[in-house]
Parts: sequence; structure tokens; C-alpha cells
Amino acid sequence: MSHTPTPEPLPGLAPIWADAQREADFHAWLAGLASSQGVLANTVRSASADASFRRYFRVEAQLPDGVCSRIIMDAPPDKENSLPFVQVARLMADAQLRVPEVLDWDATHGFMLLSDLGAHTMMQVIQREDPQANLGLYLQAVDALVDWQKASRPGVLPPYDSALLKRELELFPDWYLHRHRGVAVQGEVGGEVRRTLDEAFACIIEHNLAWPSVYVHRDFMPRNLMVAPTPGTALGVLDFQDAVYGPITYDIASLMRDAFLSWDEDFCLDITIRYWDKARQAGLPVGDDFGEFYKGVEWMGLQRHLKVAGIFARLTLRDGKPQYLADTPRFITYIRATCSRYRELRPLLRLIDKVEGTEPGLSLAYPMLTPRTGGGGAGSA
Repeated sequence: MSHTPTPEPLPGLAPIWADAQREADFHAWLAGLASSQGVLANTVRSASADASFRRYFRVEAQLPDGVCSRIIMDAPPDKENSLPFVQVARLMADAQLRVPEVLDWDATHGFMLLSDLGAHTMMQVIQREDPQANLGLYLQAVDALVDWQKASRPGVLPPYDSALLKRELELFPDWYLHRHRGVAVQGEVGGEVRRTLDEAFACIIEHNLAWPSVYVHRDFMPRNLMVAPTPGTALGVLDFQDAVYGPITYDIASLMRDAFLSWDEDFCLDITIRYWDKARQAGLPVGDDFGEFYKGVEWMGLQRHLKVAGIFARLTLRDGKPQYLADTPRFITYIRATCSRYRELRPLLRLIDKVEGTEPGLSLAYPMLTPRTGGGGAGSA
């Protein structure tokens, strides 16, 4: 069945509503915010959309000390559960991270008024041709990540366990291999493919669950980090509603093996070492051997890239968002680069090479592709 999100105009234009009743509910909620929050209803403009059914608008609010900007989240409750967003926002604020404050929430209809962290993501201000020029931004990201992980407690967030890791990995054969590439992954024809995947997935899960658990944002990357308009202010953090309690290797893998932006491995190593050192000093369980930790990051990154390749195929085939598949070559290159380093993953590498029509051993360096800056997320399955 096709799931079609509401069409969205360019940022800065009035939002489009496909459902007249939802539009009426929105304006009724908005009218109530005029007195309680100073919201100026005639200033609502589209801000962005993402890979889910959530949309974001900007609106002005008249406060005693002047006019400020607010963000509205439009998250239809039959398609998006906003409770985790509220819960994780509170956890992150308690950890001293800069996150949106929930100012009003209509849980029945799925509308939320939030503080505005700024107009520019880290992705939008990155100097793509000069990695070192971005060192300060990445160190700010590392600071936020360490603060988030230091606040970790078991039993608060859902576990990133074997079942969830396996469910995410299955997106790759289900959506990327079978539906997108037309590869049989079941039955007599697909039996060998299935065996290769099962053995590789079991190995990936075992390696990743060997690392201690902390709070995991699950999509910690430059598109979800906001640059403050005031110099010296910490990066803001967005899109955290899918947070879990899982391997400490995950979020640094997300940051340095991005879904939409690639750096050469020297820069990835530099930032990962800086993170590892700061995490160690903070008493986080990253181990005393950086080489072992970096291997853990590679294996975690592999799980994420297999998952995201499946998600991007699903966004195209099910949700009518074909722009995400433009980034697929980045993921295949990431996957092949990691598989080439570990003997246990060579059968998976041979399978990928066969599917992609790639010559074995070709282009196993990290990808340097042109980043995109559109909306989207790759964290949840």
C-alpha cells in the first residue's frame, strides 16, 4: 500500500493541507495559542519536512520583550507517535543539551509548539572542500554526544537489542535487494543469498552487542545539529525521538559515516580519536585500545548503512520520495569498504559486488560524494 505524505511547498511559503478537517483542527489549536503563547497566526510558514510524516512550520510570537520565532511540529497521531519526542527532549535537557523546549502540545491532533534553535543546520554551514575548517563544529558535536552519553541510565529508553538490530538489518534484503534490485532472497532461487545474509547479520549483531550500552540518539549527524545564531552557544540537537539504549559505538559512527556527507578517512579517524579520548576521560565505556574501538565503530557503521540502504529504497518505492536513492552509492561504498577489511564479511562483499555489478576490489576507499541538504532522517526503521 502506498503512503503519501502531505505535499509540502518550499520553505517560507504557507503550508499546504491535503485534509480539510486537519487544517481546521490546526487553526483551532493555533487560535488558542494567541493568548497563551503570543503566537501570530497569520505568520505561519513552511520550514521543512523529513523522511517521516512529520512537517515543521515557523511562526512568529509576540512576547513582552519583542517578537521571536517558534517552530510548529505537525505530526499526525495515526502515523507518528510524538510521546517519545517529548520524553527524550526532557532527558536531553536534563543532560544540559540544547534541545527544543515543548511549549504546547495538542496530543489528540498531533500539533506541537517548540522553541526555535535557529535557521541553519551544521550541514548547511559545513565547508565541504576543507575538512579542517569544520573541526570546531565537529568538536562541538563531540561535546554534545559525550554529555548525552554521560547521562545514560538503564531501563529508561527502549533497548537496542538483538531483535531490533535484526529487524533493521532485514530492511536491506526486503527493500533494497528484493524490491529495489529484484534479487530473490527466499526459496530455492534465493537460498544461497539468504544463507550469506543470515551468517553476515549474525556476525554483525554479535560484534555490535559486544559493546556496552549508553543512550543512543540514533541519527546523530550534521543535518540534525543546529548552529546557534549566537557565537559560543552549543549546537542544538533535533530529531531524537527514536533514541534507544544501545552500543556506545553507534552515534559516533552516525556522525562520521554520515547518510548525506562523506569525509576522507583521515578526518574521520581524527574526530573519532578525539571523541574516544574525551569519552574515556569522562569515564564512558569506550575501552583502552583505540584500534579495537575503531573496529567497533566500523561494524556499527556497517549495520547502519545496510539499514539505511533499505530505508532509502522504501522511501522511494512505498512513500514516493525518490530523491533518497541518489545517496545509495555512498552507502554501497561504505558497506564494501568495511566488508573488505574483515574476513568474516567477504561473502557479503561478494554478494554486494554481484548485485551492484562491481569488480571485486574496485573503489574500496571511503566515498567523497556531493552532499545533499534536503530534509530527511535515517534513524528509525
